[in-house]
Amino acid sequence: MANQLKGAVEIHIPSELGYEKIPIFAVGVIARKMGFAPDRVDNLKMAIGEAVTNAIEHGNQLNAEANVFVGLTVQSSSLTLDVVDQGQQPIPEIPAERGVRDDNRGWGMLLIKDLVDEVEVVATPGYNKITMVARLEE
Repeated sequence: MANQLKGAVEIHIPSELGYEKIPIFAVGVIARKMGFAPDRVDNLKMAIGEAVTNAIEHGNQLNAEANVFVGLTVQSSSLTLDVVDQGQQPIPEIPAERGVRDDNRGWGMLLIKDLVDEVEVVATPGYNKITMVARLEE
């Protein structure tokens, strides 16, 4: 039986690679406490890691003075993960499939879509937000 947790955690990190480990760890702790299966916990950690890394690298262009906001909202049967950056480069729409590329990049948004139950992207000048929702299985 899952814990009946409710509440929110807010994390602000600088746009410097390595800091993504903080929200990854937090998501792992919260998802385990909520009762997500171990493989699902791993998926959520990977999803938040991809989203935060994208925010650092692309949205904030590795500008360590630009923060990334991560919000984790616990409901009785779901966990919502929000990642917000300062939108120096807009988040692209999630493609149906990865285009032909010669590098190993461009998998992040597709991966996120496969790891969570819902994904919503908002991209406006100066503001990017990706919202991911994972539902607990009964």
